[in-house]
Amino acid sequence: MTASTHPEHDHFDEDALAKVRSLIKDVRVVMLTSVDQDGGLVSRPMALQEVEFDGDLWFFSEVDAPKVANVRATPQVNVACTDDSVWVSLKGQADIVDDPDKKEELWNPFVESWFTSGPRDATIVLIRVHTESAEYWTSPGTVVTALSMVKAKVTGGTPDVGDNEIVNLEG
Repeated sequence: MTASTHPEHDHFDEDALAKVRSLIKDVRVVMLTSVDQDGGLVSRPMALQEVEFDGDLWFFSEVDAPKVANVRATPQVNVACTDDSVWVSLKGQADIVDDPDKKEELWNPFVESWFTSGPRDATIVLIRVHTESAEYWTSPGTVVTALSMVKAKVTGGTPDVGDNEIVNLEG
């Protein structure tokens, strides 16, 4: 993997945002990790709402869910996304949004299957994650990776198994 782990390689620009957007565009279920009341990390699957990624991620939740209490107490979260040969880890600050118009805007049949009372229900809130940075790994696929590993073994080189980069998503 090519790595960009030095701070001088951390950068923000529209290309970085567009790259992350393209990597997560088809991901629908992610793992949201928050800090619980004892300081431990807790991860849970969450349905990512289908909006064009502009640096914010949106999720629906019940207002009395433990994850909402976790976010209110400690807003630092991580969102892990994966799709085929792509892995993205997004670090950010979460907050709870109780905006009926935003809930209406994001409402869809998948959400309705979980929350049957509709978007105007006061017991439903949104979790917004404002991402600060992302680290991603891409792989050219299983066959190409395997061939690269065989070639590296034969030549004594290092296999090219994809790209790894850290990008700053705050302007």
